[in-house]
Amino acid sequence: MRLALAVVTLFFATVTWAQPQGSVERGRKLFQDKWCHSCHGTVGQGGERGAGPQIAPNPFPYEAFVMQTRRPRANMPRYPVEVLSDQEMADIYAYIASIKAGPAAKDLPLLRD
Repeated sequence: MRLALAVVTLFFATVTWAQPQGSVERGRKLFQDKWCHSCHGTVGQGGERGAGPQIAPNPFPYEAFVMQTRRPRANMPRYPVEVLSDQEMADIYAYIASIKAGPAAKDLPLLRD
């Protein structure tokens, strides 16, 4: 068992994914067209009633994003390359990575009558 774990760990330590250059604008459109927003919210804030986790701002590394999209855990549907190309994946990631955090609640002005 330890040997198998060591081999898998060594494999993933040596594999690198070259992240293609992504387009934020194409990614924003694809995020809607591929229905990512239906689970992750319109700006990656996470879905209602646990539909999908928050993925923005500060998404996890591109390699993990690819792995979760191609071979998802839990209830996320699988997006093989026939459904979502590598370029489309890079575009969606570029969009997610471009999303900035909103202001902290303490920094919001109070509403007045």
